[in-house]
Amino acid sequence: MKARLATGFIEPPLEIGVAHPGPAYRAFRHLRLHDAEHGIVWLLLDKAGARANTFDEEFFDELGGALDELQKAHGDGPRALVIRSVKAGGFATGADLRMLEQMTDAAAAEARLRSAHALIDRIDALPFTTIAVVHGQCLGGGLELALACDWRIARTDAMLGLPEVRVGLHPGLCGTARLTAQVAPTEAMPLMLKGKPITAEKARAIGLVDVVCEERHIAQAVRTAADGKLPHRSGGASKGALMSIAPARALLARQMEAETAKHVRREHYPAPFALIELWRRHADSRLAMLDAERESFLRLLGTPAARNLMRVFFLREHLKSLGREDTRAIRRVHVVGAGAMGADIAAWCALKGCTVTVEDTAKERLGALVKRAAALFDTEAHGTERQRAQDRLIPDFKSRGVVQADLVIEAAPEKLEIKQAVYARVEPLMRADAILATNTSSIRLEPLAAGLARPERFVGLHFFNPVAKMELVEVVAHERCTSGVLAMARSFVAAIDRLPAPVRSAPGFLVNRALMPYLMEALVLLDEGQSAEAIDAAATDFGMPTGPIELADYVGLDICLDVAERLKAEVEQPLPDIPQWLRDKVARGELGKKTGHGLYEYEHGRVRKAAGSEGEGKDDGGLQDRLILPLLNACVTCLRSGVVSDERVIDGAMVFATGFAPFRGGPLQHARAFGVRQVVERLRQLEREHGARFAPDPGWSELSPSSQPDDEQG
Repeated sequence: MKARLATGFIEPPLEIGVAHPGPAYRAFRHLRLHDAEHGIVWLLLDKAGARANTFDEEFFDELGGALDELQKAHGDGPRALVIRSVKAGGFATGADLRMLEQMTDAAAAEARLRSAHALIDRIDALPFTTIAVVHGQCLGGGLELALACDWRIARTDAMLGLPEVRVGLHPGLCGTARLTAQVAPTEAMPLMLKGKPITAEKARAIGLVDVVCEERHIAQAVRTAADGKLPHRSGGASKGALMSIAPARALLARQMEAETAKHVRREHYPAPFALIELWRRHADSRLAMLDAERESFLRLLGTPAARNLMRVFFLREHLKSLGREDTRAIRRVHVVGAGAMGADIAAWCALKGCTVTVEDTAKERLGALVKRAAALFDTEAHGTERQRAQDRLIPDFKSRGVVQADLVIEAAPEKLEIKQAVYARVEPLMRADAILATNTSSIRLEPLAAGLARPERFVGLHFFNPVAKMELVEVVAHERCTSGVLAMARSFVAAIDRLPAPVRSAPGFLVNRALMPYLMEALVLLDEGQSAEAIDAAATDFGMPTGPIELADYVGLDICLDVAERLKAEVEQPLPDIPQWLRDKVARGELGKKTGHGLYEYEHGRVRKAAGSEGEGKDDGGLQDRLILPLLNACVTCLRSGVVSDERVIDGAMVFATGFAPFRGGPLQHARAFGVRQVVERLRQLEREHGARFAPDPGWSELSPSSQPDDEQG
């Protein structure tokens, strides 16, 4: 229930147990102090104007001021201080990345970090009991603040983690030393190296938190902790003692480096390797590790990788914000087509809370749907939620779900006449206020909408394969679609935990339009005698997660051929000729990974590459230029022609849909870092050497040399 405070404002409606704080005796802008019974003081975190608590200079200044007020009001101190959040979403998500992004002066950045360290150390050294009560997200600096407290009480919904590596950093608020002292290094280091949060129960099991309980038991847990009667769950003491021996630590560090190197390259992502080195050198001295942590953090903060990965974070936030325009919820979804994409779209929507009916002309595909969905639910859902998700997914043999659906998604084969036949059958059954969507990957929406009675309620929702891993969904507009329908479609995408990218109907939309020149140039290089392995190595050396040859096999050579033929016929810029041998492979059924034969051979679903062939054909970057520059050129074409109106959408879409080297910040960001003039000159050189497909798009002249400023708060 809401409690009116002495300061005259209303506290957010978060129930804080039976020991609900009394009136605030000191309120700041972002936090406030409350006296309560049993001699316990509550310090409540409430970042003004934000959905989550993040730490910036003003927040730290107020936190220091609150500690001053606390000591003034209580002399030697209260019996205990409890720190918790009143934000419904969680405790705190750490440093405000906008603040970090703006810390470009090295001396000023060091001064700020020293001040923040001193504040966290001050909490650690308080002469009375300190208790962190965490719920929801407790990440980054939020967890580092909790680690400075004597006790950590986690609500059952808490997720705790240190995700700094995902923005090119490692913990910088004393977290490296405190975590590895509190938790066994074999648990602590992976938590920082992978950046993935863990559940409250997992945190309790490894000794990161002392108790896990429901909200109704938190007040009692707080009193017990204040009495010093909670059993500490230190998971690091015994194993940490072993790791204090330098040879043992060096051995484990080498193992960590080898495992990390399987996933990222040191030259692309220096942060995890810097973290390992920090622990290897200084884990036997807390003070030395704290000093080294600060120096290492500041060094990483100035790297291009960190700057670009922070930009990728803001790109994600920008795409999320595009799904907040319409609050009307889509609860019922009907999917037409239970092939691989239709089944995965349906299962994902059911997992995210929608009631989903799925129809298909082949009953055996509906049976396979249930098995595919079960595999997803086993991985992504837990306990009763798994069964609920299963119950929400309903095979529909007679199209009964259409009449109740808020949204109908067509996932039929990529043939215009097949899709139009689906619309002719289902549109008359749909509610007048329902939305009809197509999952087409390349067909322009205008011919698809030609025979519709309500074309204004028709939209493209292009999911990417695999649906459960690929975050992006292109929300495709056409001239007759209303802005309200597009807003609802974007909000639906955000509601199912995907990133909406608004694009205009055009050949290949954005992602396939930009990706196809990259894939087709790889085929040309194969024709010229380069090995598949060397071509893929050039791309992965650049930072792509998978090379274009292996990617084409994964997508399916039949799909690549179909999209290539469509784009070659429709786009203004020339594309390479499609090799006859590709058509022959498709005709023979050698379609890639799904058939076991394609541009590579596959054994038990794993690609077989010739040993030692990755170095064949490598040069001074010529392969990379021929692969990457056509992709950049196509992105500029999409921007100039209005397929996408926002550069941030282009960069975000290519990162989240294709894995375009995140540490480079997106294709347009990379072009600017390389130099727009240099990109154009290199394209002209390639045009002279290889033909018109490399001709620079006129839009390069309109691209500013500096990055467009982001205006979203992270």
